[in-house]
Amino acid sequence: MARRLTPWRWAVLGLAALYFLVPLGASVIFTVDVPGQGVTFDAYTQIVSADGFVSSLLLSLELAAATIAVVLLLMVPAVVALRLGAPRLRPVVEVVCSLPLVVPPIAFVAGIATVLKWGPDHLSRTPLFQTFVAVQNPDFPVVLVLAYVVMALPFVYRALDTGLRAIDVRTLVEAARSCGASWPQALVRAVLPNLRGALLNASFLTLALVLGEFTVARLLGFQPFAVWIYNVGGSQAQMSVAVSVLSLLVTWALLLALAGAGGRTRTASSRG
Repeated sequence: MARRLTPWRWAVLGLAALYFLVPLGASVIFTVDVPGQGVTFDAYTQIVSADGFVSSLLLSLELAAATIAVVLLLMVPAVVALRLGAPRLRPVVEVVCSLPLVVPPIAFVAGIATVLKWGPDHLSRTPLFQTFVAVQNPDFPVVLVLAYVVMALPFVYRALDTGLRAIDVRTLVEAARSCGASWPQALVRAVLPNLRGALLNASFLTLALVLGEFTVARLLGFQPFAVWIYNVGGSQAQMSVAVSVLSLLVTWALLLALAGAGGRTRTASSRG
């Protein structure tokens, strides 16, 4: 049976490779083939010096780092406490964390924009007025971090829940507590080292979401990396496609590095 299925597996893999590689190859050809000049890599060499490239990329990386920190600080203790103290609430938490997948991004950002417009009009004489102004600072829009945390909840919850299912959390915590560790120490020293793969998966999914998110940032008037690529595409199509290709390759490299790190972690754990 395995021998009979092997050709079909190769056929499916080949079709999947064509589905992904053909558009990528066409994009690469579009960026390097200039009519009348032949093959040139000017679209790639001009990326770093392009106006707004460095600032938008740094902004997206800062937003990604802040989003990863906030969502992990929020979800790791919550998921561990849920598994230890209230397992019956797990379906409720799962439904709540899955709501961002149901709400369309356009409706989500419309609600955020309505609140941001309502706040200054009705809270102009209160201390909260400065809060509404601060969260919309273009240099570091905190409102985007809050929005990305909500959008990342489904992916982070799934990754952490899968990681917790693979370990005996209760035994680890009870063993750490019996050795004199406090609850925070038990979480940091006993649980988190066994969740390294899940934390890496959650962080990578959040990073990919923030780097590729366009709708919320665009409609709120900010310019992170995805919005910059869109704006450049109107005047410099080749450079825009070149940046997209490089972003995809960097994402694949991060995914392979993550898979390699997870594989080394599992190998070390099995040897130990």
